[in-house]
Amino acid sequence: MATKPARAPRRKEALSRDVIVKAATEMLDADGEDALTLRALTVRLATGYGAIYHHVTDRDDLLAAATDHVIAGIVTDLAAGAGPRQTLRAVALGLFDAIDAHPWVGAQLTKEPWRPALLDIYESISRQLQALDVPQRALSDSAGVLVNYILGVAGQNAANVRALANSKMDRSAFLASVAARWAQLDPARYPSVHRARTQLREHDDREQFLAGIDLILAGIEAVHRKDSSAR
Repeated sequence: MATKPARAPRRKEALSRDVIVKAATEMLDADGEDALTLRALTVRLATGYGAIYHHVTDRDDLLAAATDHVIAGIVTDLAAGAGPRQTLRAVALGLFDAIDAHPWVGAQLTKEPWRPALLDIYESISRQLQALDVPQRALSDSAGVLVNYILGVAGQNAANVRALANSKMDRSAFLASVAARWAQLDPARYPSVHRARTQLREHDDREQFLAGIDLILAGIEAVHRKDSSAR
């Protein structure tokens, strides 16, 4: 007589939304978005679908909740007493590092612009711009430029990191190969590329990202100083 396969043991600890979101975040970090299914989550948490649905509506709600969880600390845990420029740099760098560590976050942030994570980013940046005396009429555009730059560059960096990991190539070897290809280009047609290749081996993505933040902030401040002096 055939015996029935043993059932997986059910969890004894109470299940909460926080526990579910934490488990989903770990699955996303380990294997990407495709690995996160409600079936896989029930197995990981040793529970049933009903217990999961009691706390989240569906997979999209779970992805959004995981994104909110990753972003929440970045825009709230800010150093006391820091000036607005320093705070903006800290928020920007925090987001860059978070998307680097959790590559799936970048896509989720732009997927549903009404979710708390993106709104919290926008509000945090807007508050610091107000502290820099950016006028109300220019606040929306200034915040939008910064948010788009941060998410765009951080998302592209995360994609590059994933592509490099999939290629099994060491980063320094990759940069050396790019520099070698640039060296073969026509210097008359690509003089700037030829100059840049000498620095490519020491290229630091985070430093370049922060340089972009500083350029944008300097531009915002310069434009509004000019407007103020003209009035």
